[in-house]
Amino acid sequence: MTIKEILAKPSIGADYTIEGWVRTFRGNQFCAISDGTTIKTLQVVVDRDTTDESVLNRIKTGAAVVAKGTLIESQGAGQAVELQANSIEIVGDSDASSYPLQPKKHSLEFLREIAHLRFRTNTFGAIFRVRHAVSYAIHKFFNDKGFFYIHSPIITGSDAEGAGEMFQVTTLDLNDVPKTEEGQVNYKEDFFNKSTNLTVSGQLEAELAALALTKVYTFGPTFRAENSNTSRHLAEFWMIEPEVAFSDIHDNMDLAEDMLKYVISYCLEHCKDDIEFLHKRLENEEKSKPQAQRAPALIDKLKFCIENDFERVTYSEAIKILMNSKPNKKKKFQFVIEEWGADLQSEHERYLVEKHFKKPVILIDYPKEIKSFYMRQNDDGKTVAAMDILFPGIGEIVGGSQREERLDKLEQRMEEMHIPKEEMEWFLDTRRYGTCPHAGYGLGFERLVLFITGMSNIRDVIPFPRTPGNASI
Repeated sequence: MTIKEILAKPSIGADYTIEGWVRTFRGNQFCAISDGTTIKTLQVVVDRDTTDESVLNRIKTGAAVVAKGTLIESQGAGQAVELQANSIEIVGDSDASSYPLQPKKHSLEFLREIAHLRFRTNTFGAIFRVRHAVSYAIHKFFNDKGFFYIHSPIITGSDAEGAGEMFQVTTLDLNDVPKTEEGQVNYKEDFFNKSTNLTVSGQLEAELAALALTKVYTFGPTFRAENSNTSRHLAEFWMIEPEVAFSDIHDNMDLAEDMLKYVISYCLEHCKDDIEFLHKRLENEEKSKPQAQRAPALIDKLKFCIENDFERVTYSEAIKILMNSKPNKKKKFQFVIEEWGADLQSEHERYLVEKHFKKPVILIDYPKEIKSFYMRQNDDGKTVAAMDILFPGIGEIVGGSQREERLDKLEQRMEEMHIPKEEMEWFLDTRRYGTCPHAGYGLGFERLVLFITGMSNIRDVIPFPRTPGNASI
């Protein structure tokens, strides 16, 4: 049985077999075993009189073992039960002299350097169990609401965001690239007979499916070739992108708020031990900071989001609030807000959530100049029916919009933004044949996991981070 199963319903006097890895071995007798199913270890009491000395000498930190014995009430502090072993087998030795994970605190920077082993620590065990729960809860939420899961392509010939920061996919010999008569790369000789890239979003394909299946969502890897080394950027990350036909911006806000509250509630209910561990970890980290700079307690922050209705505010209202705020007037913001049309930064978003409204915020009706071509233009001619959801400590966590279903408006906007129509005819066809109002949003999966775990660097919530200069595993 797994350690999680044993500890959930311990049966004193029952015989069990457990398989796991040695965390600590004290006094040549007390062995703490972890199998990764829970943050907790199970103490195995080794009988020194009946256990071969050669086996005792091989019980080292990191070794893989199989222990058989009887569950008894623990005589020591720190655990309610322990396994009185009648046999212990070493199935995988560990060289303790070179094993980098010792029973002490390691820095996150050090653990990123040994990403292949960091799963074995308490912190990363907790993070990746929570990551699994977040993923499962998202699928369950959409499934229970009648959505269909769509697998959008990873290789694409279009740039959904129009930003141009894409990884190119090619089978051409880079040492001998074929050229056209004009001296350009001859993509006719490439695998797909055209220039292709790794996708930045599954949204456009999800729109196609929604306009036949009504409610769909994608959940897959996306890629940005942005040369950024901040704590919030990855080159490879996962996105959740629902699309709903016959839906407007208000339906979209309702769906996103319901989803976020559902997922956070699910994790609080099903990941109690891990979240309590991460809560204490964050609490200990914050103690060294001045009171004014300390992050809110993790569990309090999560409950804050599920217990409050999200405040819905227009971009124009938010700009007025920010322009009149003390940090802006005293130029405490790094990016001072001087006029309508400014692109809000994380510091502005966090001010609105943490200082002004003191609840999660949904901003709507952004200036069209700072938003994507596919967003529905409002009647004022200046704004689009876009929405961003802002959370404490993190800023934007969801971005979405009502999509522009009117063919003439969409074509006009694409022309203004220099998006080639000939590459997007398949997308425009949905506006020619049976178009309808529809809406959707994108949720960066790692950003949500970052929020729920209380971690501060996005590289610590994905198993193998891909960042500039880093693709080692």
